[in-house]
Amino acid sequence: MCWPAGSRQKEGVIIIRNGRNGQREADRHRVLVTPLGGVGEIGKNMFAVECGDELVVVDCGLAFPEDDLPGIDIVIPDMSYVVERKARLRGILLTHGHEDHIGGMPYLLRDAAAPVYGTRLTLGMVEGKLSEHGMQLPPGSRPFQEGERLKLGRLTVEPFHVTHSIPGALGFAIHTPAGTLVFTGDFKFDLTPVDNEVTDFQTLTRLGRDGVLALFCDSTNAERPGFTGSEREVGGTIDRIVAEAPGRVLVTTFASNVHRLQQLFNVAARIGRRVAVVGRSMENTVQISSRLGYLHIPEGTLLETEAIGRMAPQSVIILTTGSQGEPMSALARMSTGEHRAVELVPGDTVILAATPVPGNEKSVHRTIDNLYRMGAHVIYQRDAGVHVSGHGSREELKLMMTLVRPKWFIPVHGEYRHLVLNAAMAEQTGVPAERVLLGENGTVFEFTTEGARIAGRVAAGRVLVDGSGVGDVGNVVMRDRRQLAQDGVLVVAVAVSRQTGQMVGGPDLVSRGFVYVRESEPLMEETRGRVQDAIAARFRNGQTDWGQIRSAVRESAGQLLYERTRRRPVILPLIIEV
Repeated sequence: MCWPAGSRQKEGVIIIRNGRNGQREADRHRVLVTPLGGVGEIGKNMFAVECGDELVVVDCGLAFPEDDLPGIDIVIPDMSYVVERKARLRGILLTHGHEDHIGGMPYLLRDAAAPVYGTRLTLGMVEGKLSEHGMQLPPGSRPFQEGERLKLGRLTVEPFHVTHSIPGALGFAIHTPAGTLVFTGDFKFDLTPVDNEVTDFQTLTRLGRDGVLALFCDSTNAERPGFTGSEREVGGTIDRIVAEAPGRVLVTTFASNVHRLQQLFNVAARIGRRVAVVGRSMENTVQISSRLGYLHIPEGTLLETEAIGRMAPQSVIILTTGSQGEPMSALARMSTGEHRAVELVPGDTVILAATPVPGNEKSVHRTIDNLYRMGAHVIYQRDAGVHVSGHGSREELKLMMTLVRPKWFIPVHGEYRHLVLNAAMAEQTGVPAERVLLGENGTVFEFTTEGARIAGRVAAGRVLVDGSGVGDVGNVVMRDRRQLAQDGVLVVAVAVSRQTGQMVGGPDLVSRGFVYVRESEPLMEETRGRVQDAIAARFRNGQTDWGQIRSAVRESAGQLLYERTRRRPVILPLIIEV
């Protein structure tokens, strides 16, 4: 197994030809694959594939901020590597319509436009996102045709269908002068999918028979043994729960899980309930997927939100956003009695048909607690059978490797432990250890007709999006936000005479998030005295530089407050000349 620089082994550089090891100069057909997101993490998936003067991007997603990023809306990949090479960009290939694979598209297309290719549903989802930014798909963008091979310069893209938790999911075989690279995308081997569209085993088998240079394989469920359950099993469970529920049923799931939405509408039509859709992302998904023919809503089943209160409780299903406990989601507001159209009452049944994304556990549990406080019956447990993953478990990952039979194996789409476990499984299926390459975001994988190696690194960090600002919130701002969240802020205001340089007013102290001034008057009085002494000492020494005086105020007050409270508030000196 070859490890990237900085890991527990030295960077591996292995070139294999005619059974002999050794470094050789890459030939003119070399291909570079650089993950810019989604490797060593869950979310913001993005790959750059280069051959000569051609550049193709696979996916461009986002991630949602964790607790260490207060105030941030979303996180996107650092796309500067692609933007700097935008003249060479031939196309953007999208595996499917989940946010972690398409959520960064508006930000990429602002600076590096190229035709976008995917299934009809995926492009419909992207169009919806772009319209929110006042944008459209670039000229030349279109859905893949059945059985199509797309020629992009010296790269030929062959899409193949995979089953996932959203219709229209694809993997890609990219045929290059060095050999065929296979990107699985997000996949599982569901043999009884809701839409009866099973994974394209024939294409995978043919690719393996013809020879695959490298496999870039989903690693998300590398820790889970066995096989991932079928989506149809979830449909049967929800059918039973809805049929037995005495009152209203509220269901929340990932808005993009169209297969689950389809089963819910089918259940409603069968037992005579009507479905109200609440929450913008859910409404958008229902509108787009039904318009494109991926979601079939039985006639008379859909219910306007305003009519919920006029219906008998046992005749209503509410399909809502909020499966991840998002504070402003419809379900979260219902759980606190703040939703304008839906008021929860005892007897309501709430089904959380999703598992928390890592980092969202606290928010989800808070919502569940609030639902119980409202008197609802909540079904959310992992063993309740109301959710299955869209990613293949260990045996499915091994099956993918066995079908494709790659010469080289690169685990992607997972946190680092997932990559290591997936790499170990590749060795179990027969890939030699020296042909398993482990990387992270920014690792450059080089492929030639002679073999493969880790060729170096490029810049591949994260860009924070806060409101309309993209990348303008950096490490210094985030450090201040975290400090403000932890210890608050203390403003020290002092008035100084312009003529004499003497202090004529203050210090006045304003505390926010640190202490309540009236209840901490002894501490505040001591702080005023310390600040007065520090300013007076500077004037006695003939110092009138306001920057030095502010530093003296910050240092003297900060030292005292830490001694007394063991806290470090942000101290903002305000020097006013009068």
